[in-house]
Amino acid sequence: MPEIMRTFKFCALGLCLPFAAAIELAGEPWQAGVAVLPITPDLPMWMSGYGARTKPADQVIAPLHAKALALEDGRGRRVVIVTTDLLGIPRVLREAVEVEVRKRYRLSPEEVLINASHTHCGPELRGVRTSLNDLDPVRSEQVARYQAKLSEKIVAVIGEALGRLAPAVASYGQAKAGFAMNRRKNYALKPGDFGYGKAPNPLGPVDHDVPVLQVKDRGGRMIALLFGYACHNTTSSDYAFHGDYAGFAQTTLEQAYPGIVALFMLGCGGDQNPHPRRTMSPGLSAIDLAKLHGQTLASAVEAAINAFPRPLSGKICSIIENVSLPYLTVPTREALEQRLKSNLPANRDYAQVLLDLLKRDGELPASYSYPVQVIQLGPDLTLVGLASEAVVDFALRLKQELPERSVWVSAYNNDFMGYIPSRRVWAEGGYEGGTAMTYSRETMYRVVHPNIWNPSVEDIIVGKVLQLHDRLEKNYSR
Repeated sequence: MPEIMRTFKFCALGLCLPFAAAIELAGEPWQAGVAVLPITPDLPMWMSGYGARTKPADQVIAPLHAKALALEDGRGRRVVIVTTDLLGIPRVLREAVEVEVRKRYRLSPEEVLINASHTHCGPELRGVRTSLNDLDPVRSEQVARYQAKLSEKIVAVIGEALGRLAPAVASYGQAKAGFAMNRRKNYALKPGDFGYGKAPNPLGPVDHDVPVLQVKDRGGRMIALLFGYACHNTTSSDYAFHGDYAGFAQTTLEQAYPGIVALFMLGCGGDQNPHPRRTMSPGLSAIDLAKLHGQTLASAVEAAINAFPRPLSGKICSIIENVSLPYLTVPTREALEQRLKSNLPANRDYAQVLLDLLKRDGELPASYSYPVQVIQLGPDLTLVGLASEAVVDFALRLKQELPERSVWVSAYNNDFMGYIPSRRVWAEGGYEGGTAMTYSRETMYRVVHPNIWNPSVEDIIVGKVLQLHDRLEKNYSR
């Protein structure tokens, strides 16, 4: 591993820096500012991502961060992209940040995107306003304290990035990395098993694109690298905090380019896992594999920034709206009471939670309000921000349906409520297709759903993206 790291650093410094002067400012000038703050919790603390964990984290392998990249065009239109080493962004966290940044910095909701890397080695959070969370009081209080501090940190890092706005040159490029593999080999387990559909499928759909936005000051010095990839951060499953492959990729780039901030934005990796992972490679630990994947991703970023990236300029426009995602028919009270007689504890728990919600609210929700965000960075780059664990089909489809410019599709933004299946994945069933939506005590980070999604959710979400994109197009042409 050390030899690989030294080789990359030599390539990064030797090949890229002479290229810095080749990128010139074109069109309407922009300003940019970048900032980073630590968000590593105090030990010990429970972790998010794996329900089978039996104890809190007992060490920190690599610190966790919240980072912000602020961009402003020549007419003062702004957008701030926040990246975090977290499993997801609970809606209550996003809403708290929205209130404060509007008050302090006059940022509207559409001007802020908050992304989670979906590391499964990050701290536990809570995303539901309900008394149904049955964690022990000490653990619940620790989560509440951390989440309140986290909100303050995200607001602060946005403010710092805005405070550092200065003339800058932004450009966009793209490369490939190949370690993400589809994980839905459906015949690996029996239908009905909790893990059904979660097995490596080398013939399944993937999105190996590595989109890269690089930002340099007017003197040609690189100050920020925003990059993405569509793959779960699940190389490791230990009891230590770190950002998995995405965290190690950022560290590698920051070491290769001293003084920059590297920001990772996760793509539509809901049905993608890194491979190899955990104990698949003899002689290499899960952390070794995470570092190796991080090195691979960093090398792809290096390729993108040397592959004649296109300068970005012109208007910065953004929009965010919610769209209603329907469930299948929600169960009746009688059906839930019958489910209480199940021999399976998980079924009884799920039924009781829904009965409690029914008693509290008088009805079960028929749909979920799902946020969709679209950002236009000049005429040449559209950034689509989907919420939660969207599967890879969303990115592949949107890149086909928005072909007139570069399209960067990210997921795990602004809200976290579980998996968002395409029509294909819904029809196949299995974990991402619906079974993961079932309530269990170990997955209380997710919203409690009364049923699985209606199969129309893919068309509804894509339709909303296209609608918002068209509205931005009309606004842009004015």
